[in-house]
Amino acid sequence: MSDQTGRAAVRLLQGYLWHPAQADLDLESYLPRELDEAYLLWDVVAPPFAFFENGEPTSSQTFYQFTVLQVFETRPSADELNRAAKNASEALGPLLEAMPPDAGWQLWEDLREL
Repeated sequence: MSDQTGRAAVRLLQGYLWHPAQADLDLESYLPRELDEAYLLWDVVAPPFAFFENGEPTSSQTFYQFTVLQVFETRPSADELNRAAKNASEALGPLLEAMPPDAGWQLWEDLREL
């Protein structure tokens, strides 16, 4: 959504994070709410699918809808969006890898204005 000043909020990455429901995992201890110029948002949601690829039920997990967004001063070009998404992904990768081994995630590029 662009405002009257021409600024645009754009979703860069979208997906899910999860961990065992019995694990007391504080995501904020692993993931900041701001990452360079991007913002990280997450909310608890019902599992979006019934089973993982290996057949394990997802009901034993706590799921989060996960979004990385950035506010641009002017509507960004396709190249700027791709560069911002790549930068966010590269900055986020080590943080996700540092999470406990029983946590999982599935993220994809999603370059739509909010």
